[in-house]
Amino acid sequence: MRITRGARRVGDWVRGAPGTYVWLLILFVTTVALHHMSPEFEREFLRQRSTNLEELSRNPVRVLIASAMWIDGGHWVPYAVLYTVFHAPAERWLGTVRWLVVCAAAHVLATLISQGVLLVAIDRGLAPHSEADALDIGVSYALAGVVGVLTYRIPAPWRYVYVFAVLVFYGLPLAAGPTFTDLGHFVSVLIGLACHPLTRGRERTRNPKETALPD
Repeated sequence: MRITRGARRVGDWVRGAPGTYVWLLILFVTTVALHHMSPEFEREFLRQRSTNLEELSRNPVRVLIASAMWIDGGHWVPYAVLYTVFHAPAERWLGTVRWLVVCAAAHVLATLISQGVLLVAIDRGLAPHSEADALDIGVSYALAGVVGVLTYRIPAPWRYVYVFAVLVFYGLPLAAGPTFTDLGHFVSVLIGLACHPLTRGRERTRNPKETALPD
């Protein structure tokens, strides 16, 4: 009976965050596909789906979508944990549409801003031209944006502890030795924080037995 109840709770949790787990399923399939590629083919395959300056200049819409469907490194399990800890609660809280808006805003805007800064750095000789064709795929910008917007899910005063920890976590790499990826992550968090208007009407549930909020 406990196993049945546990399975039912897991099923309810997954059904409450359909976007999260469909996305995670896509990442599982693409990760399995990567494991069947040779290292040389894999790098070229992923580079063609990267949101670097070269690919963005050719087909920005295609690579912005495609880059969010692959994981560089081929390790899916850590993302399954992170999606369950951050994406699923955010989707259940905000609703699928608002959650997706946060993800898309963080992924797209952080990519364009970080690559724009990189373009300026290349033009000024502060970064090598090879960076224009660097491998840049993954779901970390969207994840950072969701981590940011979850600030408003946490009651004060813990909210301020949480946002401070998040800013330190993403800010330290940027301060220590900034790369365009570090900048993208930090910008993503700020975008998530700027999505506060999307959280209106999504107050925290008062009933501890409730597992989801109504849309």
